[in-house]
Amino acid sequence: MNKQPIRLAVLGLGTVGTGVVRLLQANFAEIKRRTGRNIVITHVGTRRTRDDIDKHIKQSADLLQIVVADDVDIVVEVIGGTGVAKDVIIEAIKHGKHVVTANKALLAEHGNEIFALADAHQVKVAYEASVAGGIPIIKIVREALSANKIDWLAGIINGTGNFILTEMREKGRSFADVLAEAQALGYAESDPTFDVEGIDAAHKLTLLASIAFGIPLQFDKVYCEGITKITTQDVKYAEELGYRIKHLGFAVRRELDNGEQGIELRVHPTLIPADELLANVNGVKNAVLVDAHPVGQTMYYGAGAGAGATASAVMADVTDIVRMLNNIGENSNPNFVPHLAFLPQHLDNTRILSSDEIISGYYLRVQVKDDVGVLAKITHILSLLGIGIDAILQKPAHELGEVPIIIMVDPVLEGKMNEAIANIEALDSVVDKVVRIRLDELVE
Repeated sequence: MNKQPIRLAVLGLGTVGTGVVRLLQANFAEIKRRTGRNIVITHVGTRRTRDDIDKHIKQSADLLQIVVADDVDIVVEVIGGTGVAKDVIIEAIKHGKHVVTANKALLAEHGNEIFALADAHQVKVAYEASVAGGIPIIKIVREALSANKIDWLAGIINGTGNFILTEMREKGRSFADVLAEAQALGYAESDPTFDVEGIDAAHKLTLLASIAFGIPLQFDKVYCEGITKITTQDVKYAEELGYRIKHLGFAVRRELDNGEQGIELRVHPTLIPADELLANVNGVKNAVLVDAHPVGQTMYYGAGAGAGATASAVMADVTDIVRMLNNIGENSNPNFVPHLAFLPQHLDNTRILSSDEIISGYYLRVQVKDDVGVLAKITHILSLLGIGIDAILQKPAHELGEVPIIIMVDPVLEGKMNEAIANIEALDSVVDKVVRIRLDELVE
């Protein structure tokens, strides 16, 4: 066996990059026992020189020069974004370097191109750290469940949103109040759009759906809705009805009426039963529930972000690549686990369903004048469209003579629900837009 050290370049010395450096230093001996090789960092990419970095590690802001250096075997990209990061990863691949990345946005939007290039150059792009931090969900779905047919998965895959909804439920705080705290604690960026509007979760869902169903990455087809319109009243009413609101990503394989298959890719606030495990994942934690045949439902829980959790996932990918390098000769082609779980030539073009074709139950909050017969008019509209009602909660009238009516409806096509809501909002007694939150029982 070749006993030469494996040499890493770590691009980016923010929270995660620094975590990778520290983790390798702390667990060097343990990692060597697992791989049989010394793993050393030869370069770090950083805009400013760091005095706390080992003096034997070369520091530079010239990332393109680092990734082509002769003393680099694996490039660890933890810069983030889809600009410079894409350029350095492509350059690294073209120069025969393996890549480990935590960059879900880059892979969700450009992964098809990057993985094809990596296959052509016979190098591996590993990305465990891109989804759910320290939870090894990529490896689980891509490898541990490889003999299963996955029917659907649902996940809390953004810790910031989960923290906000948890605080709103447990302490009755407003969205704006909790968001400000999340920013102060470092859970949310100064511009929190990616977190609170669901874009971050949609990037991660894109990757999970591809390895679950063997489809190309299609971020542009994910239906995405954030949590900015969730109120403490909705959180409270959901609790009264036996549900909790979680911001979930769903990837669902469905049999259509014409016998074909379709896939739902959606991120949105969702009511789920309060006694479900997923409903009790709180704070900044992440969790992914997978429903597959024959194994049934399995759930994976843990830290979704942070230096330690993400560095753990990065180094797990490095370890996998080192083990692979131990088992191939200089003139042998590497035998990778396919980047998207299925052989590239067997990726499937199953249609991604439009938002109108989504099937879900719904929580509706309708703000109405305290008029006689208004509830009957609303239920009549639903009945005409064949929408079944599961429960109704009517609250006392407010000082202005307005009444919130909460209606839970059975699963129905989103397009039909859109029609019903438009008709309800057209009633003279309805004083505001209908608040709609999807509902899922998470049944097998």
